[in-house]
Amino acid sequence: MKPTLVILAAGMGSRYGGMKQIDGVGSHGEPIIEFSIYDAKKAGFGKVVLIIKKEHEAAFRKALTDKIEPTMPVEFVYQDMNDIPQGFTVPEGRVKPWGTTHALLACRNTVHEPFALINADDFYGKDAYKVLADYLTNDIRDDAYAMVGYRCTNTLTDNGTVTRGVCEADENGCLSRITEVQKIARKEGHAAFEENGAWKTLPDDTLVSMNFWGFTPKIFTEIEPIFKDFLKENLSVNPLKCEHVIPTAVGQLIQEGKCSVKILSSRDKWFGVTYKEDKPGVVAKIQKMKDEGVYPDRLW
Repeated sequence: MKPTLVILAAGMGSRYGGMKQIDGVGSHGEPIIEFSIYDAKKAGFGKVVLIIKKEHEAAFRKALTDKIEPTMPVEFVYQDMNDIPQGFTVPEGRVKPWGTTHALLACRNTVHEPFALINADDFYGKDAYKVLADYLTNDIRDDAYAMVGYRCTNTLTDNGTVTRGVCEADENGCLSRITEVQKIARKEGHAAFEENGAWKTLPDDTLVSMNFWGFTPKIFTEIEPIFKDFLKENLSVNPLKCEHVIPTAVGQLIQEGKCSVKILSSRDKWFGVTYKEDKPGVVAKIQKMKDEGVYPDRLW
């Protein structure tokens, strides 16, 4: 069975100022997500599952999936704020989604095979998909997941701060700890993060997660109780803005000894659009790859 590509595409794009998931960066209006799907198909993935808000489906069909579906199957699943465990209710006035852990759970009745999970607005590179497809095809087990890691300094923007999952590896090349670190930026040529009003340097070779994971469907049953515990602890404290993210869930599973996560490396460099000001640089990089023949003028 070919692995599936699952794409987190339900974000609100508040820092970007719009739906960056389908904002065109290619010469024919292709969004980053389209290059990701193209790379995944070439690497051997069998279908795409897009996690979106239901009200955005028409926009995704028009901008993306209508031209992809003739060559690669696409399914939509919807991140619904009301889809939370029994016994909990959505706080009045809540607009913010529950985070990427909740988004992943939206696939629990749709994805039944090994799968890769990515962000819609991140460009990971052809080689990264080949590396993960090989792992998902040959090595994946319910207790042995994978992630593709990137050097933190190669994942920063010049237009603001970012949040990254900072990773630590054990002697076997597996993830031993992952910590969500906010307000990371480039300072004097190096990565640094702000803590209590002071900037602290991160080593140049610091490994970070860009939400490029390899899982089996077992992950759904493993993170469901984690998400439920999160609601118990946070709904009363921060009802309108609390959210739970995948790196935190994976980190907890590792600490509890419920899984291992092999850290895979890729020759490719990550880039993406966090802020609107990032777009011109991404457009230039995409066009350069087309000019060099890495991608055809038209993908499909």
